[in-house]
Amino acid sequence: HVQLVESGGGSVQAGGSLRLSCAASGYTYSNFCLGWFRQAPGKEREAVAIIDTDGSTKYSDSVKGRFTISQDNAKNTLYLEMNSLKSDDSGVYTCAYERAPHCKAALVGLGLILAFTTAGQGTQVTVS
Repeated sequence: HVQLVESGGGSVQAGGSLRLSCAASGYTYSNFCLGWFRQAPGKEREAVAIIDTDGSTKYSDSVKGRFTISQDNAKNTLYLEMNSLKSDDSGVYTCAYERAPHCKAALVGLGLILAFTTAGQGTQVTVS
């Protein structure tokens, strides 16, 4: 089964940058989607970004233009490059996986990432 392990979180000042990584293993299918969602204390989970194996992406309005999602297929690793960080970006960031074609709908309705069947444990990001 698919396993996801996030890393790269930490503390950063507002305006700074971080790059999150998500190491994936156990793929059975070659067509799938990977995404990031986050959750701040006392708030609901929020979908952040998604990428599929064709390279199509979608971002939430709150991070568009500041965050970049990418994947290195050779390393089976998903990345989230986060720039111009704000205090509102603080939270636990979690990567998630879903097979295609089921996941393709999330490229239209980003919130569907929250229903992906596989997710990691998350990595903490704190922006002060």
